[in-house]
Amino acid sequence: MARLAGRRALFAVPAVLVVTFGVFAIAAASPFDPVKAYAGTAALGADQETLDRLRDNLGVDQSFVVRWWNWLTSALTGDLGHSGVLRQPVTQVIGERLVWSALLCAVAFAVAVTAGTLLGVLAARRPGSMLDRAVTSLAYTLEAAPVFWIALLAVWLFALQWDLLPAGGLTDTASEQVTPGQLARHILLPAGVLAVSQLPWFILYVRQGVGDALAEDPVRGARARGIGEGTVLFGHALRSGLLPVLTLIGSRVPELITGALLVESVFSWPGIAAATVEAATAVDFPLLAALTTLATAAVLVGNLLADLLYGLFDPRVKHSEM
Repeated sequence: MARLAGRRALFAVPAVLVVTFGVFAIAAASPFDPVKAYAGTAALGADQETLDRLRDNLGVDQSFVVRWWNWLTSALTGDLGHSGVLRQPVTQVIGERLVWSALLCAVAFAVAVTAGTLLGVLAARRPGSMLDRAVTSLAYTLEAAPVFWIALLAVWLFALQWDLLPAGGLTDTASEQVTPGQLARHILLPAGVLAVSQLPWFILYVRQGVGDALAEDPVRGARARGIGEGTVLFGHALRSGLLPVLTLIGSRVPELITGALLVESVFSWPGIAAATVEAATAVDFPLLAALTTLATAAVLVGNLLADLLYGLFDPRVKHSEM
């Protein structure tokens, strides 16, 4: 296990280098002017000399290769630079927002895995039944629905029509502190929408895996020996049927991050979504590179976690061969 983690860490180094270099290259080709984004409305009345001076102070005239190298060498010492658009150190920007994004993704992922496993098992128990057709139809429908459309529909239904849950934010309007009760109420809609967007894949994978396991000889033998249906389903078939789901965990991380950005934007959730959008539109090189590196690291860790879990639950797979 340690050797696998070490090999993946060595692979992560060139991957991060390529990703961050690509970010600086793409940002340099962007039509947005970082100087005007930094100055805001003051840039409208500023003369060219002032703008040129500001451009020189920000180092915008340097080539993107030089800016990338300067950022990289500083990042290795723990200095991720200063966000020009948010007027804060990048580490502070990420630190203030990452915890809320991580909480949202963790809750949504846990709900999606739990609900998807339960529905997938129920659908696989009797293939072709009314329940199976209903669950699979629901999965295919949700798979085709854009996450922002689900989010807007949830706001219209639960916040505007029924007035059951708040439409956005982290706390109530007049509140100055984040309390557990307010946090629980405000996270229900965004986490639920994000979970629903991830639900179809877990339903379909579990249904297929458990259905295949129920047709295997060991499971048939267990039924022939008179073992209870619940034990056969959850003790034998589910164990084998969940193995493909473990690989799905790593592959869903990029989609989870993308969905979280859209959900956070719709529900005004104080995560890294707003910072990502502002960094992209303002060509904020340090912040954009740090957020992209963070997303890349999340994807690599997700893939590593999936491989580790697969090796732990399937004795036929050896970590040394991965």
